[in-house]
Amino acid sequence: MRILIQRVTQASVTIHHKLHAEIGPGLLVFLGIHKEDQLHQASWLAEKCTHLRLFNDPQDKMNLSIRDTSGEILIVSQFTLYGTCLKGRRPEFTQSARGDQALELYEGFISEIKKLHPKVKTGQFGADMKVQLTNDGPVTFLIEK
Repeated sequence: MRILIQRVTQASVTIHHKLHAEIGPGLLVFLGIHKEDQLHQASWLAEKCTHLRLFNDPQDKMNLSIRDTSGEILIVSQFTLYGTCLKGRRPEFTQSARGDQALELYEGFISEIKKLHPKVKTGQFGADMKVQLTNDGPVTFLIEK
């Protein structure tokens, strides 16, 4: 599993021209699922995501986690995180998990995050989503387990 975490001042997901979810200050988390991933990885990544110190303290040092700031988390599935562009001109997605497996792990990751932090919103798995965000910093990290 891979998560691309962005610290944001705001983020939203629109589906079919309708606002689906939006958050204020917090984390936008794009989740990519590999075809060999297991549920235990979701638990580890959820723990990492909610405890990682990505927010500034009063001395302007990154010493606070999302739990410390009471910010919100927006989780968006993104199978393209396991896309490769090494051959030819068309991305290849053979390493991304397929349908049912990916949905199960996506839902597992959301469940694990919600155990650790109550302010969680999501995109819609498999939907064509329009994601808007204002990256704060910018602060962006790619984490894989």
